[in-house]
Amino acid sequence: MSGTLQINQLVKRYGGLLATDHVSLSLAAGELHAIIGPNGAGKTTLIGQLGGEFPADTGSVTFDGVDITTLKPAQRALRGLARSYQITSVFPEFSVLENVALAMQAHCGHSFGFWKPMLRQPELVEPALLAIEQAGLTHRARTPVSELAHGERRQLELAMVLVAQPRLLLLDEPMAGMSHQESGKVVQLLQSLKGRYTMLLVEHDMDAVFALADRISVLVYGRIIASGTPEEIRANEEVRTAYLGDEVLPV
Repeated sequence: MSGTLQINQLVKRYGGLLATDHVSLSLAAGELHAIIGPNGAGKTTLIGQLGGEFPADTGSVTFDGVDITTLKPAQRALRGLARSYQITSVFPEFSVLENVALAMQAHCGHSFGFWKPMLRQPELVEPALLAIEQAGLTHRARTPVSELAHGERRQLELAMVLVAQPRLLLLDEPMAGMSHQESGKVVQLLQSLKGRYTMLLVEHDMDAVFALADRISVLVYGRIIASGTPEEIRANEEVRTAYLGDEVLPV
C-alpha cells in the first residue's frame, strides 16, 4: 500500500505573512493524521501546498520516497496523492455511477471508446461501482446527482477520488456544512477506510477528529505547536490555550 509522506520545513509567504511557517510533519503508511487549529491558522494553505495548488517558497514534500515539491497537482494525482472534496466537474443531470465512471475515464487520460455508451464499458463501470461501494453510495448508484443530499454529494466526491486508487487522501473539511447525522455517516465511512489509505484530515469538527485520528497536529499562525495522539493533544495546556474562546476540545 505505502503512502508515506514527509513534509520538511515547508514555507508559504503572502507578503509579510507566513501562512505556513517551517512546517515539518511525517505520515506513516495507513495513518489517519488530523490537522487542527483556529481559523486563519494556515490549514487550507498547507493542504494546498501538499496538493500542488500553492508552490512552496522553501521546504520540501516527499511522497513514498520521491521528492514531489515541484510537481503539479495532476502529476501528484498520477503518483497516488489525491485531494478530496475539491471536485468541480460534477454533472448534476448524470447519475452517481456516470459521474464516477467519468472520473475514472479522466484519470486514465484517454477516452476508451467514447463512441460507446459509457455504462457498457466494464473497464469504467467496474472500478466505478467499487469506489461507489467504498463511499457508501451503492444504493444511490443510479440516482441523478441533482437528487442527492449535501452529505451524499460529499460521498460522491470521495468516490470520484477513490476510483483512481490513490495511496494518500488529503481530506479538506469533509464535514463542512453537514448536519449532525450526516457527519456521523462520514465518520463511519472514514473509519471503514482507515488502514487502507493514508489520510491527512483537516477538519473543524473536533468530535470527529478525536474519534478518527491516530495522531493530531495543531497549527497556530502557520506553525505546528504540538503533535501527538488524541490523548496527548487533549492534555496539552498550550493547545487548550490556543483554542480558548475559539473551540472546545472534547473531553
